[in-house]
Amino acid sequence: PRPPRNDQHPYLGLTEAAVLNGQEVLRACLTLSSEGFRPDIVIAHPGWGESLFIKEIFPRAPLLSYCEFFYHSRGLDIGFDPQAQVNLDVSLRARMRSAHLLLALESCDRGISPTQWQRSVHPPAYQSKISVVFDGIDTDRIKPNPIAQFRLPSGRVVTRQDQVVTYAARNLEPYRGFPSFARSIGRILDRAPDATIVIVGGESVSYGSPPEGGGTWREAMEREVGPFDPNRVLFLPRLPYEAYLSLLQVSSAHVYLTYPFVLSWSFMEAMACGCALVASRTGPVEEVVTDGHTARLVDFFDCKALADAVVATLGDPNESDRWRERARQLVVNQYDMKECLKRQVHILNEMI
Repeated sequence: PRPPRNDQHPYLGLTEAAVLNGQEVLRACLTLSSEGFRPDIVIAHPGWGESLFIKEIFPRAPLLSYCEFFYHSRGLDIGFDPQAQVNLDVSLRARMRSAHLLLALESCDRGISPTQWQRSVHPPAYQSKISVVFDGIDTDRIKPNPIAQFRLPSGRVVTRQDQVVTYAARNLEPYRGFPSFARSIGRILDRAPDATIVIVGGESVSYGSPPEGGGTWREAMEREVGPFDPNRVLFLPRLPYEAYLSLLQVSSAHVYLTYPFVLSWSFMEAMACGCALVASRTGPVEEVVTDGHTARLVDFFDCKALADAVVATLGDPNESDRWRERARQLVVNQYDMKECLKRQVHILNEMI
């Protein structure tokens, strides 16, 4: 079928918004320049277009671009869920979401990506200018605490002595596997009668789309699998950071699922806290952990396997403790903030 006319394409607004953002930054930089400011280096996240025109006003300043993700019309997040419809308009929208990212890659002097997988999704012609350095985890602060406590809304306090299954995301949505986890909950509860499941996250959408028929993804999953037992499945809004860390520290099994997309900081924080991880066998996760050594990995859509892995983790605390230690040590060795910061500063000094 012939694509609709340009004025009917909602994705054209993505490029326009990026240009408008870039113009706002340009105006601010013009003001700085008129006051005599000359930067030694400019660091920018190009995701919303802010860095588009930096080189027009500060052509001599080296520009470092944070290369977090590059959208594709197929092969990554788009089309990953076989139940999600991918029509021509969806593909065109995905292509246009990276138009300004391509311009940013062309204009920057160097780029930085947090993981090898994220670097690999950028166009091969530009990957040579992208260095891989993770943002860094403060492992002195984010660490195991055997005496940690977490107070539930009922007033009950849980500790490492309790069976607590945790799941955390910015928002409860498909990109972070909430539907898959929701479909596994009934089986987990049946096979682990002492377990309490604590789910943390907002109920809007960070990535992707709302469910068909409206409402939130939590409501959609309750329509599909039935209401969750409020005594054993607790939904909490986004927590203060220290409370969030305490929850990870008391976790008996932490579930992390993701599309082939940006790896969540929460995944690395859970590792640093010494969580026993059950995670999706997807590219961003497989770069960091090894199945059977630092985590249990399952197919993203296999709800039975997910439930079985959680129950197995709860049922073998000695083995889980070994995985906890390995996961924590991996973060300390490879993703600690002090070492990552040294590498980041080295790149800045090289560019300057």
